[in-house]
Amino acid sequence: MTRIHCPVLSGLSLLAACLTLAGCDRPEPIAPEPDAAAQAPVVEETPGYDIPSLPASDFDLERYTRDLRTLASDDFEGRAPGSRGERLTVDYLVDQLAEAGLQPGFGDSYLQPVPMVELTNQARSSIAVDQAGAQFELSYPEQMIIGSRRLGTDSHGVDDSELVFVGYGVVAPEYDWNDYAGLDVEGKTVVILVNDPGFGEPDSGLFNGRAMTYYGRWTYKYEEAARQGAAAALIVHETEPASYPWEVVTNSWSGPQFELAARGDEPVMALEGWITVDAARDLFARAGLDYDSQKQRAARPDFDAVSLDARVTAEVRNSVREGTSYNVGARLPGAERPDEAVVYMAHWDHLGRNMALQGSAGIFNGAIDNASGTAAVLELARMHAAAGPAERSAMFLLVTLEEYGLLGSRHYVNEPAFAPADTVAAINLDAFSFMAGPTEDMVVIGHGSSELEEILAATLDESDRYIVEEPTPEAGFYYRSDHFNFARGGIPSLYAKSGVEHVELGTEHVLAAERDYRDNRYHKPGDEFDPEWDLRGVAMDAGVLYRVGRYLIESDAWPNWYEGNEFRAIRDRQRPGE
Repeated sequence: MTRIHCPVLSGLSLLAACLTLAGCDRPEPIAPEPDAAAQAPVVEETPGYDIPSLPASDFDLERYTRDLRTLASDDFEGRAPGSRGERLTVDYLVDQLAEAGLQPGFGDSYLQPVPMVELTNQARSSIAVDQAGAQFELSYPEQMIIGSRRLGTDSHGVDDSELVFVGYGVVAPEYDWNDYAGLDVEGKTVVILVNDPGFGEPDSGLFNGRAMTYYGRWTYKYEEAARQGAAAALIVHETEPASYPWEVVTNSWSGPQFELAARGDEPVMALEGWITVDAARDLFARAGLDYDSQKQRAARPDFDAVSLDARVTAEVRNSVREGTSYNVGARLPGAERPDEAVVYMAHWDHLGRNMALQGSAGIFNGAIDNASGTAAVLELARMHAAAGPAERSAMFLLVTLEEYGLLGSRHYVNEPAFAPADTVAAINLDAFSFMAGPTEDMVVIGHGSSELEEILAATLDESDRYIVEEPTPEAGFYYRSDHFNFARGGIPSLYAKSGVEHVELGTEHVLAAERDYRDNRYHKPGDEFDPEWDLRGVAMDAGVLYRVGRYLIESDAWPNWYEGNEFRAIRDRQRPGE
């Protein structure tokens, strides 16, 4: 068939190497090694779901392996957005989806352009503080680091802005919690604790205890502060509640930041940034406040914001470069209700290559992260196509720019092929599924979120498999992959992958493979295809997710978030009475 070439704006093409290096500086924190003893099966109520069988064609492991090897090959140069690797990747994905007989996902095109910009703070200025009659500075990047998501190259920032401590900076109606209640922060700079009140007081019954909610994510805190009218927000970094050290903050924020060129009408502050906990302690002490006491107070429902008796001045000046990358999508239209859809997704992008290293030594092939998930979505698309149309549509979405801030999925949710209210569920395949072989269990990231888990449990139960929880829910991994953008758009989202109990070799075999990946492969050139991988677990887990999705497109079910989930109110507004 005719190959489809996606033109990429020269600005982004020229930035491919820069994007790669920036991606290497922006690692997702790796969870601590799971405690096998703590990985007890989750006992689920499994109502009488009529789960469909696998199609006669089943999961073709040979075809999957071909796709995986191709996408992770040196020829694809690490699949960096805006590079030759993107053009090869997008062409390949379009070819495979079209050959499977699937229709274009976006009108008459398999491609959805994702306009984006690169923002780099050129003004590495300190924060000047005037507090209790003393003038001093917080230095960049030892004590603080700041940036801005405002588009444009003019200098901007805050000038003599009052500094106010707003606790965790959370407005959560379902928890009857509002840190901004009765407070006017217009033009002020707010200081915010990382994570959420449940982490601060895990035995209090607040929020989800140590398991992070959306309100604990730093991205939410900036969004809420902007909605409240603040001019700037500074998050206090502490390693345990953040789940990563200060070096991750400085590495992530000192290089280019990426944003969608069209992001709607969401408010954006003049400055966003972080301060070290030592800098925060000093600011509190100068205001006559004890930091630890104030932190304890912030974890109580009766918390009131407090002024730090300080005013701050700081400036940012961004350089801006523009470009376009592409999401790829295809659909199997429903026969009865084609406007209702289930979305399977994976991110196709990775970190490209380090041009300073010769040959293939600098290629970040991204075999596990995420050629594995991309190839699995291709095979799931073929399986659904072989089974034929169901009542609802199935959408197969392969998104860009995950490694640079989940931008491709965010753009899709802003401009979806199916309205959020008509999107039944999203199923995410990221680093899917671990290459150590078949397991008796599946890990659900963000366990306890939605009724999709009941359908998954019922499917697993038929083969005497079971769900286990992720080992470190306090790290908030549910909010760090592409399904999160669907979740905050109200759409119930499932993120499940292989477990830790190998059916033949036990837990230690899987943990050893995970250690090898964490130490030698993750976001490194070592993430290459290995012909010794045992891919039987991929076929098993993909078959499970096929059946979950098939059940949804063959039924009239509308699984919802569980009561108390932070996204439940959004869904209830979308689909009242469901």
